[in-house]
Amino acid sequence: MQTHTIPGTRIDLTVLGFGGAPIGNLYRQMSDADAIGAVEAAWKHGIRYFDTAPHYGVGLSERRLGEALRGVPRDDYVLSTKVGRLLRPNGNPGGKDAEGFDVSDELVRVRDYSRDGVLRSIEESLARLGTDHVEIVYIHDPDDYWPEALEGAVPALSQLRDEGVIGAYGAGMNQSEMLHRFVTETDVDVIMLAGRYTLLEQGAKDALLPACAERGVGIVNVSVFNSGLLSVDRPAPGATYNYAPAPAELLERANLLADICERHGTTLPAAALAFSFREPIVTSTLVGVRSAAEVERNVALAAQGVPDSLWTELQERGLVDTASNPGAPESPAPKGTAR
Repeated sequence: MQTHTIPGTRIDLTVLGFGGAPIGNLYRQMSDADAIGAVEAAWKHGIRYFDTAPHYGVGLSERRLGEALRGVPRDDYVLSTKVGRLLRPNGNPGGKDAEGFDVSDELVRVRDYSRDGVLRSIEESLARLGTDHVEIVYIHDPDDYWPEALEGAVPALSQLRDEGVIGAYGAGMNQSEMLHRFVTETDVDVIMLAGRYTLLEQGAKDALLPACAERGVGIVNVSVFNSGLLSVDRPAPGATYNYAPAPAELLERANLLADICERHGTTLPAAALAFSFREPIVTSTLVGVRSAAEVERNVALAAQGVPDSLWTELQERGLVDTASNPGAPESPAPKGTAR
């Protein structure tokens, strides 16, 4: 599978990556065997970038991903995880996790973006993953913690990168405004942009994407299906957007996009993936999967040709607003050395 290099690093990401939230029992349970089968299917199809986080199933995703990758050479793939949520014993367990994962509540998440919190989080993630290093660390959802992230997580991760302990660091969020601050006010290498540059909406186009191009920051584009709305050929009532039922106007827009895709001989999910792939400064497009069948489907969708006529019509009708194709600048000198 084709790879792109994160600017200023030696880290190559496959253009299609594996998102580990679903194998943390996102929304519903799955078996260990099915989770491991999904990872193995991704590997079979050449996917070599795997992302996870402590948040995903309060550690379950990290443990399953580590188990699934244990038999392959560590130098043959790129692994990313996140900091900002420490997992700690629940003083009053007895139910289910309250943050969208079908797991017990024996552990709870404690927000911590301090230097010590970052170092503890990475150490604990490595233990769950069963490895001695990760290539990329993202500051996870610091929406309400900008000062803490700026004063604690950023200098800690910058030092780890400069010492070669990690290869790159950045931030992962569902908004573009604070990601723009990370790009312009810190020395991040890469950002994880969730849902804000998709076939349905392009809010990151005007400021964030040009800033990344100008400063040589990679983009891992995630939630390109807008948490479900664009994942099927024809969205139905009750389809989700931002992890909630889609508003009527967005459902109508998605169905209009589906009509146009059909007219041009393609499908809504195929066009949603292709939209991300065609942007030159997107380093990798990450898709969450929960089964080998979903991996097979995504790989097939990625391989489909989407005609140029589709983009022409969508642009003419004002349904997509693509970036000005700033392209990736020449890579600066490496900021750190991936182990």
